[in-house]
Amino acid sequence: MNGGPIQRIVTHGTFELDGGSWEVDNNIWIVGDDNDVVVFDAAHDAGPIVDAVGGRNVVAVICTHGHNDHVTVAPQLGDALDAPVLLHPADDVLWRMTHPDKEFRAVGESETISVAGTELRALHTPGHSPGSVCWYAPELHAVFSGDTLFEGGPGATGRSYSDFPTILDSIAGKLGKLPGETIVYTGHGDSTTVGDEIVHYDEWVARGH
Repeated sequence: MNGGPIQRIVTHGTFELDGGSWEVDNNIWIVGDDNDVVVFDAAHDAGPIVDAVGGRNVVAVICTHGHNDHVTVAPQLGDALDAPVLLHPADDVLWRMTHPDKEFRAVGESETISVAGTELRALHTPGHSPGSVCWYAPELHAVFSGDTLFEGGPGATGRSYSDFPTILDSIAGKLGKLPGETIVYTGHGDSTTVGDEIVHYDEWVARGH
C-alpha cells in the first residue's frame, strides 16, 4: 500500500477572501488502498496530487469547504481523474468566487462514501464557512476536519461567511462526540486528536474568537 491508507501531500499558494491574500501551505489527504482512493481538498496545484494518486481510481474529490485554497484545482482534478467533485451546497457562494462556471455534486449531512472497504461519513460542521464538512472514518480512527478544527483550536472565523459561536456548536455537537483517540487530519499544519483539543473547549469559549 502506498505508504498506508492515509497519505499527505502539501502544496503552497494563496488564500484570498475579503480583498486580502495570505500565503498558505495546504494539506491534501489521499485515503484508500492500491486500487481506489478519495482525495480531500484540491489545493493550489493539480500536478503533485495527480502524481500521488499514481493512476489509482479516484472515487471522489472531496472539498471540505469552499474557500479558494481548498478548491483551487477541484474541477481540473475532477476532469483529470474522472471523479465527481463533492461540496456542501451552503458553500456555493464561496465556490463561485473561484469557479463561477463550474459545477459540483452536493453533499449532505450523514452522507457516506465507501473507498477501499472504508466508510467515510459527512458531518456538516458550519462555522469556518457555512458549508464546512468534516469526514469521519471510524475504521481508520480518523476525521478529516478541513479548517474546522486544528491543533490549538477552532479554525478562523474572522472573515465573511464565518461565525465563532457556530463553529463552537459544530465542534461540541459533532467532533466532540467522536472517540477521544480519533486523529484529526487538518487542512493546514500538524494532525492532532479530538481528545487533545476538546479538553480546551471552555478556554475557546472564554476567548470568544
